[in-house]
Order: sequence, then C-alpha cells, then structure tokens
Amino acid sequence: MFKPVLFSEIKDYNFQKFRADFFAGLTVVVLAIPLSMAFAIACGLPPEKGLFTSMIAGFFAALFGGSNVQVTGLTGAFVIIIVPILEKFGLSGLITATLIAGVMLLILGALKMGALMRFIPYPVIVGFTSGIAVVIFSTQLRDILGFPIELHIPAEFFSRMTALFKNLSQANLWSVLLCGITVGSILLFKRFLPKFPAMLMGMLVGILVDHVFQLQVETIGGRFNKIASDLPAFAIPALDFATVQSLMLPAFTIAMLAGIESLLCATVADGMTGFRHRPNTELSAQGIANMASALFGGLPATGAICRTATNINSGAKTPVASIIHTLILFVLVVFCASWTEIIPLAALGGILTVVCYNMFDHHSFTRIFKGPKSDFGVMLLTFALTVCVDLVVAVMVGVVLAALLFIRRMAEISDVKAITEEIKEEIKEDDSESPQPHLPDDTDNKNIPPGVQVFEVNGPFFFGAIDRFKNLIFDYLSKKNLPKVMVLRMRHVSVIDATALDVLEDLAQQCAKANIALVLSGVKQQPFNALEKYGITKQLGEKNVCRNIDSALERVNEILAEQSSAIKS
Repeated sequence: MFKPVLFSEIKDYNFQKFRADFFAGLTVVVLAIPLSMAFAIACGLPPEKGLFTSMIAGFFAALFGGSNVQVTGLTGAFVIIIVPILEKFGLSGLITATLIAGVMLLILGALKMGALMRFIPYPVIVGFTSGIAVVIFSTQLRDILGFPIELHIPAEFFSRMTALFKNLSQANLWSVLLCGITVGSILLFKRFLPKFPAMLMGMLVGILVDHVFQLQVETIGGRFNKIASDLPAFAIPALDFATVQSLMLPAFTIAMLAGIESLLCATVADGMTGFRHRPNTELSAQGIANMASALFGGLPATGAICRTATNINSGAKTPVASIIHTLILFVLVVFCASWTEIIPLAALGGILTVVCYNMFDHHSFTRIFKGPKSDFGVMLLTFALTVCVDLVVAVMVGVVLAALLFIRRMAEISDVKAITEEIKEEIKEDDSESPQPHLPDDTDNKNIPPGVQVFEVNGPFFFGAIDRFKNLIFDYLSKKNLPKVMVLRMRHVSVIDATALDVLEDLAQQCAKANIALVLSGVKQQPFNALEKYGITKQLGEKNVCRNIDSALERVNEILAEQSSAIKS
C-alpha cells in the first residue's frame, strides 16, 4: 500500500523537529554539491545536470518516500550505466530511458515487489558495489592524470585502461599532484576536524592551491564554458513504439539499480535510526522521482548512502530534512552556479577517489573470504562481471548462482532414511525414581509390528532433495520382500513443493499397485495443506495422515488387523 512517510510524520511535526531537519538539510547540501557535479562530469555531462537531478529527484523522493531520512540524488553507481547509454542513444535517449525506468519502478512498487528486491545475497551486494567503485575510479583517471580533452578514451573498461596506459606520456603531473592534495585534505579533515564537511573542504583546498600557484590544470569552466543557472523546462520526451522498444533494456538496467540501491540505502538508514522503512512505498517514490527528473531533463537517481548517513548524523528527524536540502540546492543553483566554474576537475577526481575507496569494501571482501568458498566465488564473479560486462548481468548471474548454491545446501541438509531398526525396541521398565513422561512423537521405544517399514524425511522436501528420496524409496520398492505397510515420517518437513507432491503421488500409486498401505506421520501445517489441495490426502485416505508416530502406529495395527481379517474371510 502506498503510504508516504512524510504524511505520517507531519501529523505531530513541531519546531524542534524543524530546527533539526533544517540544519541536517543544510549540512547535506554541502556534501551534495561536489558529489552531484563530480558524478555528472564523470558521465561526460555538464555539472548542472547532476545538481538538477539531485534537486528534482531528491524533492519528489522525499515527498513520497518510504524512508524517514533517506536522501536521493545522482550517485556514482549510475556512472557505469549512463556512459554506455549516452554513447549509444545520446542524451535524449538517456532521458527517455530514465522516464521508462521510473514507470517500471512505479509498477514494481504497486506490485509489492519491494520486499523481494531486498533479498539479494550479501556477497552479490559486495561484489557489485566494489565493481562499481573500480569502474568509477577508472573513469576518473582521465581527469586525475590531466589528459587533454582531445584524447579519445574508450568506454569499455579494458580498452579504457589500455588507452590510458599507452598515453601516460601526455599526463599532467600538476593534475596528479592537485588530486593528491585534495585526497589528503579530505582524509585530514575526516581525521582531525570531523565536524567539517570533508568533501567540500577538500574541494576548497584544491581550488585555493590552483588559484595561488596558478597550476595549468583544467577546470569546470574550461571544459564546459558557462554553467547554466536557469532551471530546465518541463518537456515530455518523444515516445514511439520503436524508441520504447530499443530503450527497454537500458531502462530496465536503470530501474534495477535504482530499486536495489534505494532499498539498500533505506536498510542502512534503518540500522542507524531504528526506523522500519516501507519498501514498496520507497520503490514507488523512486519511480516518481525518476519520472520527474526525466521530465525536467535530468538523470537517473536513487538513494544516496553517503548523503543519507550525513543526514542522519546531522540530526535529521523526518523527510523534511531532505526536502530542505533540495530547496537550498535550488537557491544555490539559481544564484551561485557561476562560482563552480573555477573548480579544478582534478579536485573533483580526488573527491571521487575517496568515494570509490569507501565503496570498495575491502573489510567485507576479507570477511567473505573467511566464510564459505562458494560465497566468495559468487562475490568474485559478480565483481568481475560488473567490471567487465554489465551491472545488471552481474547482479542477475550473482543472484541465480547464489540461489543455486542455496538449493544445494538445502538439499544437503534434507535427508531420507529407513529408521525401522532404530525405533524397533522393546519397551523397557524405567527403574529411575522419576520416569520420563511418554511423548507421542518420541523416536525410541516403539513397537513396530512385522511387515512394517518406517522411513523418515528430514529437512525441506523440495525438488533439490527429490533425487535422494527416489534413490532410497523407489529402489526399496523394486525389491522382492515388500512390507505390508509403509510409514513415511515427516515431522521435520516444514515445507513441501510441487515436485515433492508429484513424487508422493507417484509413491502412493506404486504402493497401491503393490498392495502396500502408505501412512504419513507428523505432517505439519504447510505440507498438510499442500497435500490436501493436491488431492493426496483423499487418495491415501484421511485416516492414513496422522499427527504423530503413536497415532501412525495405531493406524498401522488397524490396517494389519483389517488385512488379517480379509485373508481369513
């Protein structure tokens, strides 16, 4: 159900919350300005595109969002998606793809897919975020090394790295030095003056050093000339069937990343605040935000973890903080856009270097390496595919592979075995002063009559465990000395799927042909409901589906007595 958090929070809103939200929003602006510009430039677009996107998308995402403190804007993850779309379809194609992606996200939210999108395995998340960090850093090497704008650098990762290596002789050492100064300044401010906005201070230091020493490095104004301060006009992109068809895959890529990253960001925010975000509402809000951004000529947007964390640490209480951040950003874009022209591109490259380092979670890499090797393999494969192929391909392959490994693990803990001899013991007198009470589903001390075979299924009874079940049960039925009654104990089966139901139906038919009575014991609620809907309880007879082993053995004795009477008569 679509329930924006803002509409709930505004009911008891007061001045104390507004004051906290105002100063949090003001603080986030300081971080949003350099990051928004840097990400737009990394895509090969004018810096104002990043500012407009963070401003417009951030406003609508906060207005309709499902998280109380999340900040939305252009993020680094989109760089590796935007660049190839721009090369193939141009800016108009990117804007149209963003609009389509917004519609997709809106539909996903309406279909309540938010909860499902959160079930992405941790190794896959670490793999694709780390891969994104490597790709973004590779796109910044041009500005960090100060290569001339005329030099063509391919978009594909290995081709880009090869071109950069071959042209190292054209590198500008002043750009490299300025980038290093910016990175060093950011780290020093984080270490010794954590209350200052480190990213902004690093950028200001870079501007100051360039201005004082007149370094021959490229600036925003040098590459993009005058920075536009006029807001883009509302315009609906031209849509026709051929265009939409050609942009469906890029749009799906944008929607996937926007959905995954926004829900991941909201989950991180939940951990910091204790709030529980509304995933379906958040997906719908991101859809609205991306549609609004596209209608004003903006770029794709999603929840920004760095800005959201800053918002929380600055004392934000409600989505009003994010709305205030967009309004302040609007004022600065309109009145102060020309000031950005003096920013050296190497300084922005330094900012993104720090961002990429933070995105590349080497601690998680180490932790996952110490865990199951299959998880580490999934992470490495996702990482490699993100860098070498495509983000969506990486996530899809990673999720599918992780799911297959999970199925294998579930199949390993699922088991079926004959337990007749284990529980076929004479009841002994208890000589202790306090005899243990008898439980109807106890494993031992059961009287198993001759001609009865008991099997037990442990763990989820699903398609991954069927092969082992067939090998034991059906091989047993192929022997000569068959029992009169077969008991299938299912007390440890919490879930059953259609494949297992089909096998049980086949087993019931084979038992009926061989004149073997089949009794089920300890069937839990989900398997029982499934058996009933599938018609297996009716096929077996309701009396042959028992609650525990005691009632199952009572039923066995009744069947044996009936068979004995039938033979005598």
